[in-house]
Amino acid sequence: MRRRFMDRLATGLSLTATCVALLALCSILLTLLVRGVAGLSLVTFIHSTASPGMNGGLANAIVGSLIQTAVAILIGAPLGMMCGIYLSDYGRGWMASTTRFVSDMLLSAPSILIGLFIYQLIVVPTGHFSGFAGSVALAILALPIVVRTTEDMLGLVPVALREAGIGLGASKWRVIVFICLRAARTGVMTGILLAVARVAGETAPLLFTSLGNMDWSVSLAQPMASLPVTIYQYAGSAYDDWVQLAWTGALLVTLGVLAINILVRVGFGRKGA
Repeated sequence: MRRRFMDRLATGLSLTATCVALLALCSILLTLLVRGVAGLSLVTFIHSTASPGMNGGLANAIVGSLIQTAVAILIGAPLGMMCGIYLSDYGRGWMASTTRFVSDMLLSAPSILIGLFIYQLIVVPTGHFSGFAGSVALAILALPIVVRTTEDMLGLVPVALREAGIGLGASKWRVIVFICLRAARTGVMTGILLAVARVAGETAPLLFTSLGNMDWSVSLAQPMASLPVTIYQYAGSAYDDWVQLAWTGALLVTLGVLAINILVRVGFGRKGA
């Protein structure tokens, strides 16, 4: 009777915690929908940010976010994959342990510290903010996710596949690239998409690197607008149109991250490694 009571109590507490978490998440999503849908219009997607009352939009912020996120993944994903391959197939001794430890630390590092680091590394020497600096900061945030995912997925590849490739005379790097990575491509792609979702809504590192821009700017050498920074700037303003654009921008970021997570769960989750 005591064990049955404790089992039911634990089940009830787990269900209660689940309901509370779902209620909070649904409340956030519902609030964003109610507040943000009112600002969805063609102007939002074709006009750049402007002064209050000037019928501005979020076009430059949306494009800036897409550019910086894409460049960050182009930098972070290959580096993360190579590092994951090293840890899975080559890493031994103190070097591998140190690399794994640093990667785990980066997973939990505050993003604002990454922004300050890139500020000192790139912004201060160059003398100006830039979209490239923002992309590098986001790449550092995406890097440990790709590293951990690649290492774990390659670890799930059966040893028999590796032995079969080596038995046929293929070199080790060919076995890794043409056999192991192909077998683990679903899991690796999942990690890359999760990294995209991780960096897409980051604000703190961009405040110290790309800063933002009220005008159109697609040059990585110049300050570049982004949705998270624009939301941060508009949400605390005293102008109703800016506050409305902040809610709309928050809705767009949330829907984008939600779409990526759904794609990961539905498109890749069923296929495994």
